[in-house]
Amino acid sequence: MLKVYLDNCCFNRPYDDQSHLKIELETRAKLRIQELIVEGKLALVISYMSEYENDDNPYLERRMSIEAFFRYAIMNIDESNEILSIAKVAKSKGLKTKDALHFACAIAAGCDFLITTDAKFLRYYDSRVKIVNPIHFITDTEGF
Repeated sequence: MLKVYLDNCCFNRPYDDQSHLKIELETRAKLRIQELIVEGKLALVISYMSEYENDDNPYLERRMSIEAFFRYAIMNIDESNEILSIAKVAKSKGLKTKDALHFACAIAAGCDFLITTDAKFLRYYDSRVKIVNPIHFITDTEGF
């Protein structure tokens, strides 16, 4: 079963302005990914960064909805020296601190995919995990 890690911007995509086609399509793809997780066809991994960023969400309803979905996670990654080391290297190669930590958590968990809607994050490459947009995840992993 594929292990997936969704970053905070991906979890929040359904709350963005849906009048833009790209955002609407990303939202639909993200919701399909969530369905696959609930159906047990994908394994969700979250981390202390997922919880930290969600706890920082100023919108109570959004925060509670995302937190409720975290119960489907098969794994919750805590901070470790390994994660901090991986994140340090990723940050030195251009990722923002929070993105680098999400990336490091996905690596530490052995995730197959890190799913994000952040354009800059999507340009980052590392052979240990495939970083994709929700639309590309759905189209690249047909068969679900």
